[in-house]
Amino acid sequence: MTLRSAMRTAIKKVRVAIDAGNKADAQAVYASSVAVIDRIADKGIIHKNKAARHKSRLSAAVKALG
Repeated sequence: MTLRSAMRTAIKKVRVAIDAGNKADAQAVYASSVAVIDRIADKGIIHKNKAARHKSRLSAAVKALG
């Protein structure tokens, strides 16, 4: 349960950085959250496709920042 919570927290951190509008910060937080998401997918807590979906959506949001 704590690992799933860690993933959700990592995703929220990226969303907060994106909402702040700072692309450099968002990219840094995104990189660290990808590691968390991958670790949780490797352990089988979430499916690998769900992990890929989260990473893809976050990446697109970071790239969309001006």
